[in-house]
Amino acid sequence: MDIRVDIIGYAAACFTTFSLLPQIIRIRRLKEAKDVSPLMPLMVAAGSLLWIVYGFLITSPPVIASNAVALVIAIVTTVFALKYR
Repeated sequence: MDIRVDIIGYAAACFTTFSLLPQIIRIRRLKEAKDVSPLMPLMVAAGSLLWIVYGFLITSPPVIASNAVALVIAIVTTVFALKYR
């Protein structure tokens, strides 16, 4: 496979995996999350969990690893959104 294709895949994985980090940082810094819906990170968590299952089914460590990290970030975002509501 062309290295440029891999680079695009890794870049996409980074953006989607870490997409909720700015939200966590904002909630933590402001100590408030009244404008944050906990449903969004819950949906990201559900999607990440399904991707992890899919990754195991196709034996793809990158899919499993990136979505495991995304799952943890989504759970932390949900906890912060509920805690600082």
